[in-house]
Amino acid sequence: MEPSRIITDDAVLKVFKAVDNYGGALRFVGGAVRDSLAGLKGFEIDLATDLTPDELVEACNEQGLKTVSLGLKFAKTGVVVGDKIFEVSSLHKDVKASDKDSDLSFTDDWNADASTRDLTINAVYADENGNVFDYYNGINDLEKGIVRFIGSADQKVKEQPIRILRFFRFFSIFSKTSPNLKALKACTENRELLKTVSVESIRDEFLKILMSKNASVVIKMMNENDILSFLLPEKCNIEHLENLEMLISSNQIEADEVRRLFVLFDPDPMIAESLAKRLRLNKTQKARLMNLSKFVFNPYLFNDLKYIKRVVFSHGKDFVKDKILILLSQSNRCEANIQKLFSDIDHMDIPVFPISGKDLVAIGMQNGMPVKEIIGSLKNLWIESDFELGYDDLKQKAKLMLK
Repeated sequence: MEPSRIITDDAVLKVFKAVDNYGGALRFVGGAVRDSLAGLKGFEIDLATDLTPDELVEACNEQGLKTVSLGLKFAKTGVVVGDKIFEVSSLHKDVKASDKDSDLSFTDDWNADASTRDLTINAVYADENGNVFDYYNGINDLEKGIVRFIGSADQKVKEQPIRILRFFRFFSIFSKTSPNLKALKACTENRELLKTVSVESIRDEFLKILMSKNASVVIKMMNENDILSFLLPEKCNIEHLENLEMLISSNQIEADEVRRLFVLFDPDPMIAESLAKRLRLNKTQKARLMNLSKFVFNPYLFNDLKYIKRVVFSHGKDFVKDKILILLSQSNRCEANIQKLFSDIDHMDIPVFPISGKDLVAIGMQNGMPVKEIIGSLKNLWIESDFELGYDDLKQKAKLMLK
């Protein structure tokens, strides 16, 4: 493999030098190798070394590189190069529960380390010169679009149940065939184990599935195998998600996780609140989901720029575009061309409400009068006029309200 396909930042070569000078070996692993072989971009760099964490720290200290522990449980060390932190895992092997004093047993056997990983396509390594090391036929599986577990699928899932969702995520991205039957059986039969997985891990994986290129296909598969409903029991509409995928693809619009979540479940405010709580969405995600659930966009006016301008003033341009995409997806209008409409929205001038509380005081408002209510009433009149009422017009209406 051409090294430039995987070395996207020359700073990582300092880590290779530190490990090499110490007498160890360092390789790219997992997603960085998989994605570079598949021609994908924007991947995160993960590294593996045959040095133990203590040896890696010593090797880096000798080269003046700082290190930080990223978790003893997984033997990961962060190596600081400038403003970058490269994640390095030390090789480890599976050990029998009766034999181990800790969760990990370090090794210098790359094959043994590869056997601990989940999928064949994630167990491929590469050095800084582009030499690739493939222990479980991962490259062939990647080329053929086969997504399967290493060894016993049932055992892999039981070791880490989050691998159920990881299987579906990588199937969505890389599969070119029907699902591996052993993998699908293991995921389905062990779905109850997802109860033992942290909500945050489930949220992260589920949102990644929603954002994957074949999300509707995989969500349908999860639903048919009673995995989606096990996670989120709300009634879903996969056809609407499929429509949204087609719509954003034909109009060259970026995918968005909250928009996709909304289209899939079409929640009212109560269900939106429940989804946000169960998935532990962050404040921004929750606010967007709740706002989308509360506002009813008039389906007969989505091309009316005057109406759109009113909604933009109250909710913002991105909100309006989200509602239009949702409306079209739900009404099966997935072939609509909305590029001009969205361009008009992007270039739309949003007026500034011309009256303030100080203006009301200047025309005679007394203490104790309902300022917010008067301002709200004036603003509603201004919006209903399509923002045509000027400062003097609003002052006159305010004077009448203050009498």
